[in-house]
Amino acid sequence: MDTAAAALPVSVALLLLSPWSPLGSAQGQFSAGGCTFDDGPGTCDYHQDLYDDFEWVHVSAQEPHYLPPEMPQGSYMIVDSSDHDPGEKARLQLPTMKENDTHCIDFSYLLYSQKGLNPGTLNILVRVNKGPLANPIWNVTGFTGRDWLRAELAVSTFWPNEYQVIFEAEVSGGRSGYIAIDDIQVLSYPCDKSPHFLRLGDVEVNAGQNATFQCIATGRDAVHNKLWLQRRNGEDIPVAQTKNINHRRFAASFRLQEVTKTDQDLYRCVTQSERGSGVSNFAQLIVREPPRPIAPPQLLGVGPTYLLIQLNANSIIGDGPIILKEVEYRMTSGSWTETHAVNAPTYKLWHLDPDTEYEIRVLLTRPGEGGTGLPGPPLITRTKCAEPMRTPKTLKIAEIQARHIAVDWESLGYNITRCHTFNVTICYHYFRGHNESKADCLDMDPKAPQHVVNHLPPYTNVSLKMILTNPEGRKESEETIIQTDEDVPGPVPVNSLQGTSFENKIFLNWKEPLDPNGIITQYEVSYSSIRSFDPAVPVAGPPQTVSNLWNSTHHVFMHLHPGTTYQFFIRASTVKGFGPATAINVTTNISAPTLPDYEGVDASLNETATTITVLLRPAQAKGAPISAYQIVVEELHPHRTKREAGAMECYQVPVTYQNALSGGAPYYFAAELPPGNLPEPAPFTVGDNRTYQGFWNPPLAPRKGYNIYFQAMSSVEKETKTQCVRIATKAAATEEPEVIPDPAKQTDRVVKIAGISAGILVFILLLLVVILIVKKSKLAKKRKDAMGNTRQEMTHMVNAMDRSYADQSTLHAEDPLSITFMDQHNFSPRLPNDPLVPTAVLVPITGRKNVYHGDNNSFFAISYL
Repeated sequence: MDTAAAALPVSVALLLLSPWSPLGSAQGQFSAGGCTFDDGPGTCDYHQDLYDDFEWVHVSAQEPHYLPPEMPQGSYMIVDSSDHDPGEKARLQLPTMKENDTHCIDFSYLLYSQKGLNPGTLNILVRVNKGPLANPIWNVTGFTGRDWLRAELAVSTFWPNEYQVIFEAEVSGGRSGYIAIDDIQVLSYPCDKSPHFLRLGDVEVNAGQNATFQCIATGRDAVHNKLWLQRRNGEDIPVAQTKNINHRRFAASFRLQEVTKTDQDLYRCVTQSERGSGVSNFAQLIVREPPRPIAPPQLLGVGPTYLLIQLNANSIIGDGPIILKEVEYRMTSGSWTETHAVNAPTYKLWHLDPDTEYEIRVLLTRPGEGGTGLPGPPLITRTKCAEPMRTPKTLKIAEIQARHIAVDWESLGYNITRCHTFNVTICYHYFRGHNESKADCLDMDPKAPQHVVNHLPPYTNVSLKMILTNPEGRKESEETIIQTDEDVPGPVPVNSLQGTSFENKIFLNWKEPLDPNGIITQYEVSYSSIRSFDPAVPVAGPPQTVSNLWNSTHHVFMHLHPGTTYQFFIRASTVKGFGPATAINVTTNISAPTLPDYEGVDASLNETATTITVLLRPAQAKGAPISAYQIVVEELHPHRTKREAGAMECYQVPVTYQNALSGGAPYYFAAELPPGNLPEPAPFTVGDNRTYQGFWNPPLAPRKGYNIYFQAMSSVEKETKTQCVRIATKAAATEEPEVIPDPAKQTDRVVKIAGISAGILVFILLLLVVILIVKKSKLAKKRKDAMGNTRQEMTHMVNAMDRSYADQSTLHAEDPLSITFMDQHNFSPRLPNDPLVPTAVLVPITGRKNVYHGDNNSFFAISYL
């Protein structure tokens, strides 16, 4: 049965009557739909069901039949149970009827078996609006006898509904006997003895609620009648309550518990008693599904304490109309729920907790009890953080060390942070000397009860503060100033160490460490010698230590060895101990060599008009080895102040004899001797006309007085020290000497003679070339004779000169660099143009005194070949 067909009600009542004869019925009051079966069911528009198991059989009074003789006579419809299997059914359908008022249907029936067994069941079904078959509204089963019984059915119809009565015979397990019906009458007036139900109205409820049908019947008291509510699909619901309204009416209530959409169907009231049976029209149970939004609410705005949403209530699942909209929200971590009625498309939830996750749903309500649907899909969102409630309390200092500070802070709960996501930062800054400052911030673990600020400078005022920050703001605590503890100081700056050297002391000064890390209490300097220019100085020995007060940044180290390198280690100290040491190497100055004391000792051994021989004694090195000895000749001048031997200054600038003449210097260096040439005292002749290490020792002028000085020099790296002493004085000669040319002028004359000789030699060579060409053979012989004579003469001359210088000084043979005056001026007895043939020879001239040596050696004249 479809829903449209089930929307219209019908009422039927069936009453059991005593046996009667069809001949005595009121035929004149029959209406359409009745049938006596005299001419068969077809003439009455009765039809066999096309979908049953077998057919009803028509028995005609005019035709013989196979029925037992005890069966009633006449025409009727019958079913022989013995011809069919148990459970099989045969249905005979009356024509569809449509009435606008209550009417009554009655009929005759019997269930007979020769042995009194159960032939089966006769069911009366009422199909409404061509819908499905419901359970029988009336039935009879078992043996009823061989006489006809009368049943009455009261029907109340309401146009335009239509209904159809169906007679169903069901074979029982006994398979013996007959089921028969006859004389079906449809009366146009209500049944006289059967209850009649008033119109049963539709019931509409919301899903999940209880539905109640109330059936009201007119007729006799039906307290003892069987009542039930019949669903169109055949399910029967027992009566919940009956009540007599008056002596002619009673009410029956039927309740369906917590109905759902599956309970939505057509229902009718059925009553049955010994006198008859009644059935109401079908009424519809309408189950409405409370509305539920399809989509979650939409977030439009968010703040620390509010959420602005759009309900999205237009698209729903369920039935309308919507009479109420509500917003249900709760914390996702909580158990409470709060609901607000809403009369606008948007809604703002106030007084929420910051940084809290909420679950928001929309509730919709339709009319009726239980019309509020399930909450829609949730919107899960979070409020923003709020600015922290207050600043953190002052930091508590847990530990102070030289380079770190440990701080504690109060526990920061949600009531302070106003946000579950927050940062706790410790910021610090400090100032140090030389305008140095540093500031930094460190993130802390909010769950840790303590935090350590590392890498701080010792003995420094550090400003600390804690900052509580969340996405919406920050709060800062008051600054706390803490001084870190002292530590060992840093090293003394290397570039501040300065050492001033003397011969036997060193003045050392320094500056305070750049990182004192506290109050300097003292300085400690340890030093030791590591090397010396003087091999006699011992350098291996334990270091010595000197301590200075905090305000003393210099010290003089006495009693040191000259020319010795000392290594100093200086370090500063605080109450925490000594810091690292800084090293510096400082070398003392070398001392001048110590010469023997010539005071009161005559060092002159021999004296001539142009020479003076003195005794040289070796000096004693002091801090550095002797590097050279020097002989200095100072010309005495009558107008010059006489120098004191003990307080004299040495001659530091070496001046040769030639430079002294040209520059007017009062002194010149006559000789420089290596220290190896004077291992022990030895004589030296001043004026011996030799050259020593580049210094010419010319003969002394007889008419002049001279001071002879002996100098010893020590030189290392860039330092030179000289010690000198006057060892002799040569007075000027008082007798008139033979005129002797000045040595300097004589030198110029010799140079001129050498130049003229060279020119003459060139001319002679050219002349010899011409002569050789003309008289080759003759001149060749003369050349050989002349060469032999010349070589013999030169040999005698050289031997004589060597003997004249042999006794001048014992130092000459020991100085390989000493040469004669003529050697220095490059005189040679051989011409460079012809090494085999001499072109000129030196001839001694007797009777003249040698101006260079003052002995009886003669000058030489140039003889040309």
